[in-house]
Amino acid sequence: MDVVKNIIEIRKQKGVNQELIADVLNLDISTISKIEKGTRKLKVDELAKIAECLRVSVIDLFTYPKVFVDKESIEDADRISVTFEVSPDKKDYLLRLVTNEK
Repeated sequence: MDVVKNIIEIRKQKGVNQELIADVLNLDISTISKIEKGTRKLKVDELAKIAECLRVSVIDLFTYPKVFVDKESIEDADRISVTFEVSPDKKDYLLRLVTNEK
């Protein structure tokens, strides 16, 4: 799973340029280029902003092109189950993002 690769694919698919991502993150376009080239790490707190800019959920950045949670198909469900892998240092933050807890 390569989140940055997924972000690039989604960004291109939606016709979003690096400049818009840079504006959303309040970074230079050169920094976005470095993130996409792998010479600068993507910070966890940048994921939510990128997802919002691309109009996808945070989990979609991890699972692309697969969709594990289809909102329309689970509206009437009593329970849902989602499985994904994330490094231990990012687990708590990602769980807060997915569950909308502050």
